[in-house]
Amino acid sequence: MPNLINLLPEAIANQIAAGEVVQRPASVVKELLENSVDAKATSISLIVKDAGRTLIQVVDNGSGMNPSDAIMCFARHATSKIKQAEDLFKIKTMGFRGEAMASIAAVAQVELRTKQTGEEIGTLVIIDGSEIKKSEPVATAEGTSIAVKNLFFNVPARRNFLKSNSVELRHIMDEFNRVVLANPQIGFSLVINDVLTIKLAPGKLAARIVELFGNNYKEQLATTQEQTDFMNVIGYVGKPGFAKKLRGEQYFFVNNRYVKNYQLHSAVVAAFEGLLAPETHPFYVLFIELDPVHIDINVHPTKTEIKFDDERTVYAIIKAAVRKTLSAYNLLPSIDFEQAAFINDITGGNGGNFPGSFEVNTPSQNTGGSSAQNWGKQTHPFDANREAHNLKNWGKLYNPLARNEAIEEFQNISGKNFPSTSSQNQPAQQLTFGSAINERSTSDLPSLDTDKQVFQVQQRYILTPVKSGLMMIDQNAAHQRIIYERLVKTLGTSKGGSQQLLFPKTVNLSLADYSLAMELQEDFAKHDFVFEPFGGNTIKLSGLPADIPSGEEHLVFEDLLSQFKEEKTDTKLNYREAIAKTFAKRTAIKWGKQMTKEEMSETIDRLFACEIPHYTPEGLPTLVLLNADRLGSFF
Repeated sequence: MPNLINLLPEAIANQIAAGEVVQRPASVVKELLENSVDAKATSISLIVKDAGRTLIQVVDNGSGMNPSDAIMCFARHATSKIKQAEDLFKIKTMGFRGEAMASIAAVAQVELRTKQTGEEIGTLVIIDGSEIKKSEPVATAEGTSIAVKNLFFNVPARRNFLKSNSVELRHIMDEFNRVVLANPQIGFSLVINDVLTIKLAPGKLAARIVELFGNNYKEQLATTQEQTDFMNVIGYVGKPGFAKKLRGEQYFFVNNRYVKNYQLHSAVVAAFEGLLAPETHPFYVLFIELDPVHIDINVHPTKTEIKFDDERTVYAIIKAAVRKTLSAYNLLPSIDFEQAAFINDITGGNGGNFPGSFEVNTPSQNTGGSSAQNWGKQTHPFDANREAHNLKNWGKLYNPLARNEAIEEFQNISGKNFPSTSSQNQPAQQLTFGSAINERSTSDLPSLDTDKQVFQVQQRYILTPVKSGLMMIDQNAAHQRIIYERLVKTLGTSKGGSQQLLFPKTVNLSLADYSLAMELQEDFAKHDFVFEPFGGNTIKLSGLPADIPSGEEHLVFEDLLSQFKEEKTDTKLNYREAIAKTFAKRTAIKWGKQMTKEEMSETIDRLFACEIPHYTPEGLPTLVLLNADRLGSFF
């Protein structure tokens, strides 16, 4: 019988290996840039055409290779740093010539030009799908130039699965950002479709961050530095007020290698606990240095996912380091003991034995300005007369029966009137209600009373009785649905055409976002967004789709651009729906806004006039219905 098991041909084996390492053009960019860094280059240029499909070229002035190494680097399992198994756990450098070159050469046409320092002649190697076509001496500059052309030309299925140019370019920019942030001492340049897009001079990390993300990052950077016997942490974190809705500006480097690790990110988020607005993410660029024996980088072929042998210690050190930074910059909440707060019932909602409580304007309640700037702002009704009488009557506060007597005496002196603790001054108990509203048909709406009563709870929820029980509405979610449906209708019936702004708005972007915006300029223009370069990494926004409400037009543009970065919107999707969703989230009534009875009633009426009143545009519930049986179950 014939043999069932055979050795794969070298070309097929290389293509299989390429599937692990070369997932998209950005994977090639990562490997080539890291090779140049390991070659001790001081200047590196990245040239990209057609989002990497046609050409990815990296040119450096590093150490170069001799003719033998130039050939050997394309062999499988060729390495410059591993000589025994133990070396796998001591790797501190980045990519190295040979690690992924065989995989890249298997799915592309590669041209390598290299010359070592001090040599008179260099080497040219041309490979086409793992087959060496040419190897000969050539006159070239010191360093190495590697051009990867027609990626996946011999694997059409892989090429067909690539995303649009804008998405692939975004991934390339992500890899470029990671390498340039890890190596601020190296000069970098980026050329996209024959246009010099980015040019970064060697310098310090802070200057590199500002160059890369924009001048507005100057005021938000807070230095982080912590040294221990186990590991060191150094870098920058963004101040809480600058946190953004979408991820993408969080960078961790372990021994100068960009990594992804959920525990590391969780440690930073834990340090920011209580400082961030809901669903926002802080900016950070943090470098960790520790002995390589404590980490395992061989978890994933791309070496971006790692494991620590003592994750608890790493978590604790990072959290403490970031917390220390926030404290040093006065970004943590603090209690001002010089100010007093209104004394609630001792049995009330402060959850402890301390007899008083105060209302803090937390970031989640704040509707404007930096969240850090609003920490510690307290609301209290006492004035200076309290100073003369707080010592006299403080003991009565611990006696619920004598407490009203103490407050009554204070009223006589201060002239202020306070509600009795036996009635409305009792803090409301917070309950979490379950609901089957998500299982109900959107057409199955409760019957509202004609002369309805409405109440606002915690400046967040609207409560109104209905014939079947009680309905609780999230004011922000409801307003999102109302705005979204109104915009979808008006934008859908619009005759088109860009609405020119009387006063064009300038939008300052990071270099990566600016590059993406210019790449998408034609796509945006098809949907009535008109903008042009305005110097540096700034654009001038002069036209928008008609019927978009005025006031925050540039924010709509920025949010749409962010959606492209997160692959939430592609050029084939409905721009107008994306615009409506973005503007609805931007302009909806926020939590913490005091609403009048008329405003609450109007919100309810407009919500029930929507086609899908039960859910926000993103599918979150807008209301909860508690029937009589459900209410009775609480008693």
